[in-house]
Amino acid sequence: MDPTALYNLSPTLRLMGMGLAVALGPLAWLWLRHRGAAPARQLSALTLLTLFLTFDLVMFGAFTRLTDSGLGCPDWPGCYGHGSPVGAHAQISAAQDAMPTGPVTHGKAWVEMVHRYLATGVGVLIIVLLVATWLQWRKRGADPSAAVVSPGWPLATLVWVCAQGAFGALTVTMKLFPVIVTLHLLGGVGLLVLLMVQAEQDRQAAGVSRIDVLGRGLRALLWAAAVLVGVQIALGGWVSTNYAVLACNTFPQCQGAWWPPMDFAQGFELWRPLGRQGDGALLDFSALTAIHYTHRLFAYAVFVALVALVVGLWRQQRLPAQRRALAALTALQLLTGLSNVILDWPLAAAVVHTGGAAAMMTVLVWALCASRADALAPAGNARPAGVTP
Repeated sequence: MDPTALYNLSPTLRLMGMGLAVALGPLAWLWLRHRGAAPARQLSALTLLTLFLTFDLVMFGAFTRLTDSGLGCPDWPGCYGHGSPVGAHAQISAAQDAMPTGPVTHGKAWVEMVHRYLATGVGVLIIVLLVATWLQWRKRGADPSAAVVSPGWPLATLVWVCAQGAFGALTVTMKLFPVIVTLHLLGGVGLLVLLMVQAEQDRQAAGVSRIDVLGRGLRALLWAAAVLVGVQIALGGWVSTNYAVLACNTFPQCQGAWWPPMDFAQGFELWRPLGRQGDGALLDFSALTAIHYTHRLFAYAVFVALVALVVGLWRQQRLPAQRRALAALTALQLLTGLSNVILDWPLAAAVVHTGGAAAMMTVLVWALCASRADALAPAGNARPAGVTP
């Protein structure tokens, strides 16, 4: 039995130092690029930078999961009690020699620790964002009419990212428990949603974004698409964390049938270890098939809703940037989803598929924040910049 303690807080300060080092580069670039801009523009740029790096973190998290590197360091927050795999060289070498293709190798350890460094760096950026927003909020007394984003948003984001850290720890200590890993993925998408709301509010406060008016039916369709994509991301996460991608390797049929043998009770039993049922028995292949096929069938509904939304936005000539992004992402998700099945889950396509899903949810939230419903509004009407819907 591996004597390594699951939690070892001794390298915490070193990990925090690495996160600070990761964050200092982007912050220095931001200061040099926007040092002469108005405070509202600087805050908007900081939020967009944090959003961009968080998206990179979600993508790298997918890479970590898909390369089986989630247990590259079997303890948390460091690696065998060290701040990097360099200090843990002897322990990693011993584990790799005992099991060359196992969960602990030098390559997987580095992937896992780089993911933790990036996550800590994003946490530092969110703390800076909270402080900057609070300082600007305090100065609003000089101009009561100025639109300023409430510091409650970055505070909620900080709390959220701390919860994400806890789920990251549980991912390791609970040995890739599928429901924990899926919730960790959903938490990453939720972090993008929170930052996107703030980014659009900052853009409106800075006067660089306007609010489009949508018909009530189209606005409802936008909300429905966001909900459907959220459910589909959860289903996709469940497919990935249960390694069920290759349960169906043909399209549009699965295993040569339109309705293959499936065990939904086993497949969607949430509280169970990886590869096993709740009672400890091995998970049947029919359960993996049920997981995969449910994700595929729900994808049809999501595809129809997104196409209808893009067509509706085009007909009403609303949200041009968002509708172009949604059209491109819908095509991307279709192509990468098919390639995962037909080409036996190539790593690049699988990572891009996860990133595309996260980007799609982010764009949908962007569209919701940049629009409001008004069935009586004339065509082409828009609220003034800086006005919150």
